[in-house]
Amino acid sequence: MALMPVADALAAVLAGAEALPEEMVTLEAAYHRVLARDVAALRTQPPEAMSAMDGYAVRAADAVVGARLKVIGEIAAGRPFDRALRQGEALRIFTGGVVPAGADAVVIQEDTARDGDTVTINEAASVAKHIRPAGVDFNAGDVLLRKGQRLTDRDLSLAAGMNHPELPVHRRPVIAVLATGDELVMPGAIPGPGQIVLSNGFALRALARAEGADVIDLGIAADTLESTNAGIQRAIAAGADILITTGGASVGDHDLVKQSLEAAGVTMAFWRIAMRPGKPMMHGQRGAMRVVGLPGNPVSSYVCAFLFMVPLIRALSGRADVNHVIESAVLGRDLGANDQREDYLRAVLERRDDGVLVATAVTKQDSSLLGNLAAAQGLLIRKPFALAALAGSPCEIMRLPI
Repeated sequence: MALMPVADALAAVLAGAEALPEEMVTLEAAYHRVLARDVAALRTQPPEAMSAMDGYAVRAADAVVGARLKVIGEIAAGRPFDRALRQGEALRIFTGGVVPAGADAVVIQEDTARDGDTVTINEAASVAKHIRPAGVDFNAGDVLLRKGQRLTDRDLSLAAGMNHPELPVHRRPVIAVLATGDELVMPGAIPGPGQIVLSNGFALRALARAEGADVIDLGIAADTLESTNAGIQRAIAAGADILITTGGASVGDHDLVKQSLEAAGVTMAFWRIAMRPGKPMMHGQRGAMRVVGLPGNPVSSYVCAFLFMVPLIRALSGRADVNHVIESAVLGRDLGANDQREDYLRAVLERRDDGVLVATAVTKQDSSLLGNLAAAQGLLIRKPFALAALAGSPCEIMRLPI
């Protein structure tokens, strides 16, 4: 099979990926969930004209400099006054208090002098000053939260103000992660001869959770068909929407993942792509379960997960912003010509004094170097057959999560 271009591979991964069904969740559980439909306000905010300051509710025509008005009571938030204000009267009012009928202004307390039941106006009132009119924030029926929106903390506050105790969101995708390889041991263990500590899964699971997925850790499968098959069957039994495998995606005698996936009924779409790092990446589907087979090298694994798994999670979550944002920058150092594969170089980003973003590719791009991956803030994109480019030349980058 020829190497598939990155854009074609991403299109294949996202083909038919529709948002998962709707469910209702409480506001407490709705943070970073994705709205399944538009949400309209159930009330007007504020429901009545309210004071924006502590002071006196007055008739602007009465409240001229030097006027002495009779104070007939007070209004606190949640305790409206029971009759209209008349000529020559004032009401002590506090922030959030309902402006009474007959009043059309508020004089702040700093601009008055109080003596018993009389208040003297030291600065003239003007109509509507220091009053929040009914509906100044929003009105009942206003659509303020939109389908496909990933809910922020401010959105939850808005939803509460709209009087929604629950919100309709898409179900979270369930991601199952299966590592493969006899050489892998868990962190904290003492590796034997030829063994290494498993690192991929921790980044991948964190990345999936950050995108709003529920994650299942399927552990490590040994390099046998029996063990690999068993791991895949656990993902199927768990109802995973996406199965992520790491390792075993190449063409060696011990790379059994493709064989096991096909035995489990997965129809493979591709298993080699024209990118670096990450050429031996696979994708297939079994019913509703989608499979992304990532390379074993930690940098390749992470870069492929970022480029393919993240958009897939977003699509299944119902998000409007499925694709990564590509930004313009300039090169921080010279780069040589590229070959037929699309490069995603780990890069350090900095903003020059003139505001220009500079992307400097790290000097060692080996796909096993975790230190360089952790230090990078972005991926510098080099198209296939890109010509050599000097420092200062324009380039494109994707920012990595922080």
